[in-house]
Amino acid sequence: MNVGLLFPFRNPPRWRVPWPEFYAEQFRQIEMAEQLGYDTAWLTEHHFSEDGYSPSLIPIAATAAARTSTIRIGTFLILLPLHHPVDLAESAATVDIISNGRFDLGFGQGYVPSEFEGYGIPKKERASRLREGVEVIQGIWSESPFSYQGKHFELKDIRIVPPPVQEPYPPIWIGARGAKGIERAARLGCHFLGVSDPEAQQRYDNALREAGRDPKDFHAAQLRWCFVGESRDRAWDACQDHLHYMLSWYGERLVEASDFKGDENFAKLPAPEEMRDSDQAMLGQPMVGSPDEIAQEILSFTAGVRTTHLVLGMHFPGIAPSVAQRSMELFAKEVMPAIR
Repeated sequence: MNVGLLFPFRNPPRWRVPWPEFYAEQFRQIEMAEQLGYDTAWLTEHHFSEDGYSPSLIPIAATAAARTSTIRIGTFLILLPLHHPVDLAESAATVDIISNGRFDLGFGQGYVPSEFEGYGIPKKERASRLREGVEVIQGIWSESPFSYQGKHFELKDIRIVPPPVQEPYPPIWIGARGAKGIERAARLGCHFLGVSDPEAQQRYDNALREAGRDPKDFHAAQLRWCFVGESRDRAWDACQDHLHYMLSWYGERLVEASDFKGDENFAKLPAPEEMRDSDQAMLGQPMVGSPDEIAQEILSFTAGVRTTHLVLGMHFPGIAPSVAQRSMELFAKEVMPAIR
């Protein structure tokens, strides 16, 4: 199993440090992840957030690639409808070169209305823009010259120079929650970025088979929020305020999006100090505890959902670098051997 960490580069006002200092520390944390034996550093995108939730992943990916040598760099995920696919194909190829073939390119269609409004792109076009964008990037990386005629993009005789290092091209992933989006990922022949939902993973695998593809040939990444401490209470004490801030942020935006019935419940959180004892379902199914507790929970849920890549959201917004690093170290030394 590939074990990776999610780095969202979030610097909330409550815990803010100067931005250059903050970015330098996040890159140091990625370097530390490589030294500790993590397989992938995943990056994630949003826009117009008060905490600076990383809005520009390609420069971050390129810097991370240049400062590391073995860990893979992936995007979980880029909001493809907000980008031009030709620019992304060229930029991602450059990152793949800088990393010497260590780049994974993950996409999603997005869900926050204000992000689409900020870019002047109708939210109703997100699915078709995602599909066309993936087709364009796959085509540019497969054919030279490449031409395309679609609803949003009309291209003629495109050539990518220099091309990516990986052959035929870097792995392309799609993240989705809804049935149509999940099935679209399979039809496009992309790997799947999931959120540890067995039904979603099964739907993706079934759609692969319906498209004449073997699920064994495709990766399945599962995201879980995770924090490790010497004991369960020490882990909760260290992360509860930061986890509460993060889950509240996501909950508010899911309510704004109103894409799925029931998402409004994720915005109704107990107080930070009450979360550890709450039986309320929380977004992302946070795992907070001792190394033994975390290992057992991972072994339990991965037994029920196909997982080739485990993605751990451990760097909660505003958490002190030394505290995050301690969780990284405990997981690497005491959890990783057990789950592998």
